[in-house]
Amino acid sequence: MGRTTVSKALNGATVPTEETVIALARELGAAPEPLLELRRAALPRADALDPAVRGETWDATLDAPKGETAFERQYCRYVDNRWGKLSVIGLDAARPERSSWPLDVAYLGLSLGESNTRPLSQDSNRATKRPATGIHVEQGFADRTRILIRGLAGCGKTTLLQWLAVSAARGNFPESLSHLNDRVPFLLRLRTLTRAGGLPAPSGYLASTGCQLADGQPQGWVDDILTQGRGLILVDGIDEVAQDRRDETRAWLQELLACYPDNFFAVTTRPNAVREGWLSEFEFSELTIQSMTPKEVAVFIDRWHAAASANASSEEEKIQLGLLKEKLRDSVRAQRGLAQMTTSPLLSALACALHRDRHGHLPNGRMELYEAALSMLLYRRDRERQIKTGGISLSERQSFRLLQRLAYWMVDNGQDEMSRYDAVHHIADALPSMPEVACQGSAEQILEHLIERSGILRAPDDDTVDFVHRTFQDYLAAKLAVERRNFGVLANNAHDDRWEDVIRMAVAHASPADAQQLLRRLISRGDRNTSNADVRHRLHLLAAASLDYAAELDPETRNEVRSRAAAVLPPRNADEAARLARVGPVILDLLPGPENLKGPEAAAVVHTAGLLGGDQSLTLLKRYRQCTKGEVPFYLQLHWNRHDIAEYAREVLSHADLDYLTVSTPEQIAELHRIKIPPSVTFQGDFTAEQIAAVPDAKRISSLDIGYNSELSDMQFIGAYPRTRRLTLDICKGLDDLSALNDSSVKSLSIWKSDPDSLRSLVFLRGLAEFRINSHGQFESLRDFMPLSELTSVYLGPMNCGSLSGVSDWPTIEDFSIYAYGPVEGFSDLVNLPNLRSLDIQGPLAALIASRAPVMAQVQRLVISYTEAMDLRSAQDKFPGLKEFRILCDKSQVVDLSPLRDVGEFVIRIEGAGEVCGTDGFTPQRLIEH
Repeated sequence: MGRTTVSKALNGATVPTEETVIALARELGAAPEPLLELRRAALPRADALDPAVRGETWDATLDAPKGETAFERQYCRYVDNRWGKLSVIGLDAARPERSSWPLDVAYLGLSLGESNTRPLSQDSNRATKRPATGIHVEQGFADRTRILIRGLAGCGKTTLLQWLAVSAARGNFPESLSHLNDRVPFLLRLRTLTRAGGLPAPSGYLASTGCQLADGQPQGWVDDILTQGRGLILVDGIDEVAQDRRDETRAWLQELLACYPDNFFAVTTRPNAVREGWLSEFEFSELTIQSMTPKEVAVFIDRWHAAASANASSEEEKIQLGLLKEKLRDSVRAQRGLAQMTTSPLLSALACALHRDRHGHLPNGRMELYEAALSMLLYRRDRERQIKTGGISLSERQSFRLLQRLAYWMVDNGQDEMSRYDAVHHIADALPSMPEVACQGSAEQILEHLIERSGILRAPDDDTVDFVHRTFQDYLAAKLAVERRNFGVLANNAHDDRWEDVIRMAVAHASPADAQQLLRRLISRGDRNTSNADVRHRLHLLAAASLDYAAELDPETRNEVRSRAAAVLPPRNADEAARLARVGPVILDLLPGPENLKGPEAAAVVHTAGLLGGDQSLTLLKRYRQCTKGEVPFYLQLHWNRHDIAEYAREVLSHADLDYLTVSTPEQIAELHRIKIPPSVTFQGDFTAEQIAAVPDAKRISSLDIGYNSELSDMQFIGAYPRTRRLTLDICKGLDDLSALNDSSVKSLSIWKSDPDSLRSLVFLRGLAEFRINSHGQFESLRDFMPLSELTSVYLGPMNCGSLSGVSDWPTIEDFSIYAYGPVEGFSDLVNLPNLRSLDIQGPLAALIASRAPVMAQVQRLVISYTEAMDLRSAQDKFPGLKEFRILCDKSQVVDLSPLRDVGEFVIRIEGAGEVCGTDGFTPQRLIEH
């Protein structure tokens, strides 16, 4: 921070921005909150959200900026005040000022994962799934206007929407998101909207969210904003809507998008609440909040303790907090179990609070952590600090009993909040059986006490009660379900992802006999569910994942649960891996290491873990980093972008023996120095020639693919790849000069969907032996784009095989392949290729094309796509020198080989057929089926 900036901040005539104040506090080593409060106090009341605050220059005597009204400014001030602070669990329940801290300090920009599928070429054999991409929020939102955000409980989904709302209200987005600065935010929490009844129209946004400015809004104000495309619609918590109402919610979104398509939309949900692509019909991108990396956890711990220090009552307490911070960071680094638990903001905050409360000591295990946190928040803190509670004093057990009722009702009704009226009703029902509580006050007073003192129950508005996080709700609901022996209810809801944590925690709460009953109900229901494999697998695997929660369980039940899991574990192929990944992160606790697995199984386990991503999957993938079975190395590199880029390179890829690597982000290029560069590398994206040329150990690369690149104009960088013999250019539409390949070692070139004009330069290439192409262009002859090289192998895709005129100019061709959707002119010219030994004809018209071919005695190997109208006997007539006949089929086709029984002596290979008949008389050496 420069001296000029500091001077202006301290002595300038204008109030400095919040960013400047925070930066100044950091430079001074001071807590930012006191300085921020001073800054707010210095602002004129009417200008608390003046354009000056929003980073604009505005003369108050001029008209307001377009679309901005006095009410809009008032509303933005409300958004800033309402959502500009975060509640922080466990800072200090005794003093309200310690229970929250500014969003400016608290917000931690986590990484997002991105996933979509896109074909890499028109070659049907080369379709590839593009991997998920690890990006920061600013990158993820920069070029998107409709986003579905997935994330686990406590990962920061709601905090992210708060940051978007407040940044829009203040108009202080970072540069990459500055186009959102003029947006007006509407944060719509579905838990509140669905409880109130129907989902609101825009005119009801303010009223339905409890904003007391609702009655003063100008008529049609929200409609005007959305019609102008200036809205920032933030919809929080699809997973907090009951399953039977999620389609209704989707229809509400669809109608909103149809009426106001030009606005920014962000929607959040837990990962498995809705299917992948739930909103893709409406052009929503899907991003997933990734688990915090160790670096992000360390930053979170620093910020948590900085916030606590800002409210410390003495220098001694600040010093103690500094020591606790360092001790906790060291503990998280050293203890794997603790590191795995603190991968979300919620659990990190709990660990920080408990570590402080217990003077540097933490409990072991997730359930113990929750139990200790609840004990601290419900009872010990008030008791140990001798806090008076206005005449009402509840024991920990009494608080538990009341809160369990509320939690169970919410879970059972598919809600994450309830009306104050309902909460009072449930407490009133309990009071007759709790006389020691009833004598202390009315149900309303007891509820108010729980809201004020429990630390886990809160009132977001005057008419709503909820838990500070659903994890507490699930923990308490599970405990009551066990006490009431509602094992049938638990098992009957096990297919619903909203009950997953409740069921696992119920197993932990239960006695050995009760845990046995619940687990047996799960596997029994799964056994009966024969019509839906996904549900059956989910029930069985949920039971298996709950085994570790059972402190004691009879061996017979444990073995039965494990036997069901063994039926689907380990996965054996990519399809089974994808199916298991849909079960959710619970599956990670069950996936084995590479020992004793076959190659396809090991690869499928890696694929399953990779699809889920995050730190927990990283722990498993590290066990496979030196495994070379099957396609394990391929799947290890495939899922790089689903993890922290640097950490994954350091912890996994640097130890792996890769034979292939895909690079799709600049962050990955920066980490290549850690990795042993494999012989085959693919670059996907707009990398510059300088970036590609600077790859370390490029001399190791023999096969290079470059795809989706609009930056390259020539191939000068190929000089950095002296041993690259195979090159693929896939949708490189700016590339128009390939001449540098003449001075390279490239012998095999593939071109997919390039700019037609760039193909003109191909004819000047003279050193190639193999050429493959499927690219746009209107050419009358092969001479217009085929390289003037002594080619031995040629493939022409559907876009380039319409005419084979001029093929005789390449008499060196030995292997010729086409994939045709229409007729092929000049096919008979192939007879003029004296060295042609292999002919591959694929596509729907392959049989017709082959039937019209002249006699080609030089062809020894024929590959053809099968159709029922094909005359198989003609193969011998058309190709009398045939030694191998390969017939490509699909599973719906039945192939009758009887016409070939007495024809020739060539080997017949059948691939992919549903059924092969007429095989009598064929020896195993002559007929080979795949």
